[in-house]
Amino acid sequence: MLPRLWPDRTRIFDRGGTIMVAICPNPYRDAELNYTRRALRLLSNAGIGCIVCPVFAENDDPVLPQDIPYSRLTELGDDCTLLIVIGGDGTILSVVRSLQDRSIPILGVNLGTKGFMTALEAEDFDRILNAARGEYRISERMMLDVSIERGGEIIYTDHALNDAVIHGYGECINITAYCNEERMIGYSGDGVIVATPTGSTGYSMSAGGPIVEPEAAAFILTPICAHSISAKPFVIGAQKVISVTTEKLHTRRAYLSIDGNSVLDLASGDRMLIRRSSMCTLMARFGEKSFFEIAYEKL
Repeated sequence: MLPRLWPDRTRIFDRGGTIMVAICPNPYRDAELNYTRRALRLLSNAGIGCIVCPVFAENDDPVLPQDIPYSRLTELGDDCTLLIVIGGDGTILSVVRSLQDRSIPILGVNLGTKGFMTALEAEDFDRILNAARGEYRISERMMLDVSIERGGEIIYTDHALNDAVIHGYGECINITAYCNEERMIGYSGDGVIVATPTGSTGYSMSAGGPIVEPEAAAFILTPICAHSISAKPFVIGAQKVISVTTEKLHTRRAYLSIDGNSVLDLASGDRMLIRRSSMCTLMARFGEKSFFEIAYEKL
């Protein structure tokens, strides 16, 4: 529950333009919201408008300090120019999920573990001021358009920045994957991951998938614990359509997760369709380090 809303959402920056920045902290990573307070001081002293939008699960109820005004991500106005996300990759994914239809650049500050999607570590925190002034480059990240077909009808649609995963409930399930209706692979196993290049350093990598440069345009299909020596990962051009069917579930159960969130129970014969989304995520980067340097450091 949010204690109260931000009373004044705009201030005039000294260059003559109106700049509005949303600070999006994970209250479980930013203890007592100390980094959030620091951000408010830095940006407010520079004449930059600030709004604080804590990031937490819908059914969660974190204890938030009462001396900070809050708002919700879904209430952001069109004047918001940057999202400063304080937490880690999971926090960024939550923000993207809340604002899928908005193309606002995201600057991530890593207070988590790996932080592949973040641009800053905690020791460089004050550089958020440079970002608020527009001193960054944009890294455009493709997203997935995910739909589930049952009995010839689409019953669910969604978008993903990292991955869409079909997983069995503690049992092996039968998976068959197709590219433009041509059969690619079939196996029995724990499930399948279809990831973006951004998601290639997440669950897909842990399951044996390749690391793909994040600005590439491709799908990565990675089997999960397949009971087959021929079930290997595939990298597929993003102009293709990937479909995955769950077969002969009967008493077995499977579910779909999007960016780590379980969203739908699946039935035997359900088909997951993956296309490149018309939406994308804009990540703010400073550009001093390449993706390969970052991967070397974090892996």
